[in-house]
Amino acid sequence: MQQIQVGVSLVGSGSARLPVFLSNEELGQVVDTSDEWIQTRTGIQQRGLLQAHGSLSDLAATAGQSALEMAAVGATEVDLIILATSTPDDLFGSAAQVQAQLGATRAVAFDLTAACSGFVFALVTAAQYMRNGVYKTVLVIGADALSRWTDWTDRRTCVLFGDGAGAVVLKASDRDRLLGFEMHSDGALNGCLNLRYQADSDPLVEGKTVQKGTYQPITMNGKEVYRFAVKRVPEVIEKALFRADLTPADIQWLVLHQANQRILDAVADRLKVPSERVVSNMARYGNTSAASIPLALDEAVRDHRIQPGDIVASAGFGAGLTWGAAIFEWG
Repeated sequence: MQQIQVGVSLVGSGSARLPVFLSNEELGQVVDTSDEWIQTRTGIQQRGLLQAHGSLSDLAATAGQSALEMAAVGATEVDLIILATSTPDDLFGSAAQVQAQLGATRAVAFDLTAACSGFVFALVTAAQYMRNGVYKTVLVIGADALSRWTDWTDRRTCVLFGDGAGAVVLKASDRDRLLGFEMHSDGALNGCLNLRYQADSDPLVEGKTVQKGTYQPITMNGKEVYRFAVKRVPEVIEKALFRADLTPADIQWLVLHQANQRILDAVADRLKVPSERVVSNMARYGNTSAASIPLALDEAVRDHRIQPGDIVASAGFGAGLTWGAAIFEWG
């Protein structure tokens, strides 16, 4: 009988970087804002934009291929692909398109939607399949193109969001390196951040109608989301650390969802993590939703800040509202 492997190792990372970026100065030509206003409040200097001919699937596949190459894993070895996204090319899902583009012919693929918490939720979901012995090699991708649903006349939101993709490869292992996790949702707070469908009535036959509509641009109560994040994110990391039998002092790298530099600073301060141990790249990419954690992780791995054996605390938080943390040992 084949022995079931119960451990999970993160063995490769990858990302896709867009060639077109919109600077704060350029954004000031679109809406009443300035580089100083944006940087002071968010820490963002520019954001990537998926162009009219681009697709979310292409972006996700590029990140996935990069991660597979680092892990020295062939596409046909992949058993499962989970694509964390809120902006698919197809409302029925884009993961299967990514599977085809990668040539991962053995892999089952599906989308997971949890907005800015999506990557953490997808990572934890993948681990459960692996710990049960169902799959041995999993590709987790976070990819979003929020520029598709940004109101470029609303300076409260348009300054925040950018497009991007990041990915990690998970392999079954005899030692579990996903050390602890914690996840939460609170739908009562949904109105603080959403991308809603707005229905119009379309008569079908006499006395009966159907819905015809579209999704509306992103709306956000920035003050409420900030208050939520600075309270809940440290809490969820501490709970995940408790499950891992670790303390904040054991964190070597803090890789949070790249929403706002002030949130990163507040969380690090509460956890007493030195600023030089906080991975931040939002100045260059903005808030890329489900892509932000794997994108930041990949940069830190490739420039050799994060080394094999390092303890990483990651946390996603955002629309839903949802929030979650995962503590893992890299490599």
